Amino acid sequence: MTSTTLSGRTVLVTGATSGIGYETARQLAERGATVLVHGRTPEEAQAAADRLIATAGVDAAHLYAYAADFTHLDEVEAMARRVVDAHPHLDVLVNNAGMAAPERHTVTADGNEIAFQVNFLAHYLLTCLLEPALTTDPGGRVVNVSSSLHRTGNIQWSDPNRSRRYSRLAAYAQSQLALTVFAADPRVAAVSVHPGVCDTALLSLYAHEGTPAAEGAAHVVRLCDPAVEIVNGAYYDRDERVDPAPAATENRSVQRLSRLASLLVGHTT
Repeated sequence: MTSTTLSGRTVLVTGATSGIGYETARQLAERGATVLVHGRTPEEAQAAADRLIATAGVDAAHLYAYAADFTHLDEVEAMARRVVDAHPHLDVLVNNAGMAAPERHTVTADGNEIAFQVNFLAHYLLTCLLEPALTTDPGGRVVNVSSSLHRTGNIQWSDPNRSRRYSRLAAYAQSQLALTVFAADPRVAAVSVHPGVCDTALLSLYAHEGTPAAEGAAHVVRLCDPAVEIVNGAYYDRDERVDPAPAATENRSVQRLSRLASLLVGHTT
């Protein structure tokens, strides 16, 4: 591979046990980065790390397994504390974990619509809590794995849980729009990327066939490379920078979302 080495870089990838997350972790590790592999349970995270060691020939010393079920925000807080303790300097956070919204309106124990929490609120909380580690040195960045479907979304400010009118596609699109808007938050340099329509668990939301997950992951990994300069709030469709939905560049939306998210996660920043 002709790409630059990423040795000395530490990257946390959420949802790294399958699909684009797993392939992102593999490509980062193959380029020498230390990768924090996040999974829903300790067993799933460790199994993914073991598979990287066994099949990709990755050095075990460069992999760390972390677990948190994003449907439980207290687990996200606990994981963030463990990460900051063990890795006070973090170069990149890849907010990749995601789920398709279920057919039926589902609310987590924290009281949030499940897709909004897993795809956005958990990442919002994690990013806020990891901010000290990401800003220890200049150059720390966040890469949000978003979706072109964010363009079809709107944030229901008065009913973000969509308890009055629920549709799984609208709920999913809202979560992706929120994640994309959040990239413009000024706290940590962040970008969003639509990795293309890939053959992963979320494929049914888009199409019948998709490109290999490794191809989508390559677009994510490119944005983790310090050699690639980024502008805060930028949105990429694969490797091309394009304009996101208008809401994602409105200062008012960014501030409003930050207030809403802080309220919903019970974390004042």
